[in-house]
Amino acid sequence: MEPWTDRSRGGTSAASIGRPLPSVHGRALGEEVALFMSTYVNKVDRKGRVSVPATFRAQLSGSSFPGIAAYPLLGEDVLEAAGIDRMQAISAASDDPEQPEEHRQLYRLILRRAQLLPFDPEGRILLPERFVAHAHISETAAFVGRGPTFQIWEPDRLAADDARWDERMLQQNVKMGPLEGGVVRRRQ
Repeated sequence: MEPWTDRSRGGTSAASIGRPLPSVHGRALGEEVALFMSTYVNKVDRKGRVSVPATFRAQLSGSSFPGIAAYPLLGEDVLEAAGIDRMQAISAASDDPEQPEEHRQLYRLILRRAQLLPFDPEGRILLPERFVAHAHISETAAFVGRGPTFQIWEPDRLAADDARWDERMLQQNVKMGPLEGGVVRRRQ
């Protein structure tokens, strides 16, 4: 299946709140090697195993943990995932006294709900039952690139979310195209 063009999603990601996450191993979070783009839909087998897209696995190839870290996204029926370096940055931010207390608590909540999911020899992960239930995943899972992270969606819910955001952008007369100065421009 052809990957769809990645679109911005609603909700919040751990990196979008509070002060920037601190550096890990000499790299600031924004300087991480991993860059997840596009959308791929893969089959989930009877045991709950699903293949992580090869392009995503390639982004994680230099990681100290051979797999992904994932957690249920608060307030949405989707899973957020990244490499171990991002989780180490979230861990450091959870103890950073310069972060607002509510942000530190959110980081701690993420860490409490996160789970490390190692790759098997075929590049698959085993989705825990609580993750499957949270994201309503059954026969297929959509992997959606979000830059330094990616999400795992039930494909029909992703299609509905895409349609909702497409409609919202059309109503707001937002032009899709290159960002200028970090801001999407509205059509004149």
